[in-house]
Amino acid sequence: MHGLEKSFKQLKVLRGVDIDVARGSIFALLGSNGAGKTTVVRILATLLRADGGTARVAGFDVATQAADVRQSISLTGQFAAVDEILTGRENLVLVARLRHLREPGAIADDLLRRFSLTEAGARRVRTYSGGMRRRLDIAMSLIGDPPVIFLDEPTTGLDPEARIEVWQAIRELARGGTTVLLTTQYLDEAEQLADRIAILHEGRIIVNGTLDELKQLLPPAEIEYVEKQPTLEDVFLTLVGAKTEKEQR
Repeated sequence: MHGLEKSFKQLKVLRGVDIDVARGSIFALLGSNGAGKTTVVRILATLLRADGGTARVAGFDVATQAADVRQSISLTGQFAAVDEILTGRENLVLVARLRHLREPGAIADDLLRRFSLTEAGARRVRTYSGGMRRRLDIAMSLIGDPPVIFLDEPTTGLDPEARIEVWQAIRELARGGTTVLLTTQYLDEAEQLADRIAILHEGRIIVNGTLDELKQLLPPAEIEYVEKQPTLEDVFLTLVGAKTEKEQR
């Protein structure tokens, strides 16, 4: 995209946004609430029309070739769009049938396996944890093998363990060749997942590069030799993992 602009009445949300996402990569668009991240995604997904600038997705212009763009993408919003009454497998089969794909059952079983949901596939989704629901939501987005997927703050509201489950699912997407545009306000999420990171602030991209390139923007830190203490995440995962192993015995 180049020079993307968008205003809502007197409020300028995007002020000339430039982004280039390489195929098969994970690109993180980082910014605080209200920075314009969701507006960018909605424009790229043809759900919103830009006031200025141009954007292409999978080679198609979002303004003049909207139908082709929609055929090439999948969008996962901030909340999991799953049917809680159906089982996980039934959710996947339903979407496959709506897309008029052959062998919807086989497609569902393959996605359950890819996202480590096979054992839970026969359970109703209302019994799923937050991380399981989000993984199912992402799996549903992949039906039809879209080359590009937009993930708009996919781990909002999830606990630390569920967030890591979703991170693993996102890495699986990239390994399969899917191009991922991820919006997030969590710095650690961008650091863990992204090949490139752009920071959106007050409607403009203020920096864009790899994690190493972004770190070089700051002066080197003074080296101090201190005893490394475990992080809260280390403690949480160790305790939860130990308890889970004990319960399974």
